[in-house]
Amino acid sequence: MKYKRKNIVLRIFVIFIMVVLGSFTYVNAYLNKINKVDITKDNEKLGIKVKDNIDKNEEKSSGEEVINIALFGGDRRKINDVVHSDAIMILTIDNLHKKIKLSSIMRDTYVNVYEHGMTKITHAYGYGGPELAIRTLNENFNLNIRDYGFVDFYGFKNLVDALGGIDVEIKKYEIKEMNKYIKELADIKDTRPTLIKKSGMNHLNGEQALSYSRIRKVGDGDFERTDRQRRVMEILFEKMKNIEISKYPSVIDAILPNIETSLSKMDILKLSACVLSWDNENIEQSRFPTDEYYKQRKIDGVYYIVADLNETKKQMHDFIYKDEL
Repeated sequence: MKYKRKNIVLRIFVIFIMVVLGSFTYVNAYLNKINKVDITKDNEKLGIKVKDNIDKNEEKSSGEEVINIALFGGDRRKINDVVHSDAIMILTIDNLHKKIKLSSIMRDTYVNVYEHGMTKITHAYGYGGPELAIRTLNENFNLNIRDYGFVDFYGFKNLVDALGGIDVEIKKYEIKEMNKYIKELADIKDTRPTLIKKSGMNHLNGEQALSYSRIRKVGDGDFERTDRQRRVMEILFEKMKNIEISKYPSVIDAILPNIETSLSKMDILKLSACVLSWDNENIEQSRFPTDEYYKQRKIDGVYYIVADLNETKKQMHDFIYKDEL
């Protein structure tokens, strides 16, 4: 009898191992579709000043406990265009407070870019790719970013379509600008545009959602655009949490080939497992610089957002590391 029990336990154990290995092989195969890019790990080249945090509390949270990942969205219209970071965000995995945080950085913010002087922060990616863009964020805001993710317009569109679209409240003054971008995307693909006809709640496909995220010249300009981008990110996050298992392959096929990242497959698996284990399911969001600490100025005929960088740095640290704002 004991032998039979041992035999049954052994069989269950073997089946369990096969399932686990099978799942790992499945996930591993899909993660191979991501465009993995190696970047430097050198603190100086990334602009990380380990001992220069604002206070001792941040030193405790500047390593594995609070992980910051730079997220860049590409503004290229065609596949072979030079890439610029049209959207700049910082994804924070806050293990101390068990939260996910998303910080938007205004693309026109006037900052110092290494070896290029004072200019718009959005130019850093075009000048020197992800390493210079990360260095610019770290040096100007005293952060500890070591990795990044980049998604171009095509990857974003494909993800929304794979998820079956998203529901977004469209304001009346956004329609004309949104349709302009929809037509532009349709012209690139030589397809017929599906235009927005009314304000209010609309179910957007990938092309429409991307166009909505690009709206800039109405409302509160780029400030409102960052709000739209974070809103869309939050909606996508919610949809991805609740999709049916049967849709996993199509969603993975749509987004992974369009992602470029410095994170390893093991990094992605570890971070995903960590986040999925938390009870808190909401993304906390903020935008920098905040309204009270910037001025809009023209310098040599070019429009910039000139921020109080010291105060902005402090606010970012309060939000990212101390969970305050």
